[in-house]
Amino acid sequence: MALDRIGGIAYREAVPDGWSEGGPTALFLHGFPTSSYLWRNVLPAAAAAGYRAVAPDLPGFGDSPADRPGTWERQIETVERFRQELGADRLVLGVHDWGGLIGLRWACDHAEAIEALVVADTGFFSDGRWHGMAKSLRTEGEGEMLMENLNRELLGAAMAQLSPGMPDDAVTEYWKAFDEEDRRAAHLELYRSGDFSKIEPYEGRLDALGVPTLIVWGAKDDFAPVGGAHRFHKRIPDSRLVILEDAGHYVMEDDPARFASEVQEFLAS
Repeated sequence: MALDRIGGIAYREAVPDGWSEGGPTALFLHGFPTSSYLWRNVLPAAAAAGYRAVAPDLPGFGDSPADRPGTWERQIETVERFRQELGADRLVLGVHDWGGLIGLRWACDHAEAIEALVVADTGFFSDGRWHGMAKSLRTEGEGEMLMENLNRELLGAAMAQLSPGMPDDAVTEYWKAFDEEDRRAAHLELYRSGDFSKIEPYEGRLDALGVPTLIVWGAKDDFAPVGGAHRFHKRIPDSRLVILEDAGHYVMEDDPARFASEVQEFLAS
């Protein structure tokens, strides 16, 4: 699946036959340290359901250059700018990991643009807690040392520990997030801007979107435990919860066929 660019942002897409401007659109946002490659099996499934399916590389990830400072707020601004460039008035939003913190905050600020949600292994709770690696990235000195010592072999081992189905070609793609000093610095800025207290003003606003929501989660996710899936399901009216028992954090890598199938069925309905 070839990469295109809009306004300096690289993206992958799948477009159904006969789709025309203004037709149904689905936007999928990756997290850390992944890229649009995470959604490679989902995009054709969404297109099969009649949607133009688009997944960007957020700044500093995949084939999009860093855009300093790489803060949470700046990433949200990128999503809106990208949406405007796409010309999509309304869309289905799919999110994973940091893509949820970015995308769901953006969705609450642009409720008129949201047709439906696909939520996977993420969080959007003001009482959230950072896991061990995130705490290191947020700590001055410790985060810089972690970034300096990280190599592709260590990244691959860490990702395989979180998702046993992680293929080697995916690790190669995700390593792009660390291939420049500017990117590594931007990731530290992202984590250090990520105070959960910033979600407090959004309490209740995600629930109030009132849109159909598919929640798909890996039962073996140690980063975003499955309890978060049940919290989303309880909070969001008209939501459907699917737990993939053998999947970890990168649920689309561990069970790509099932994940893609659930998204296609949801969009087609």
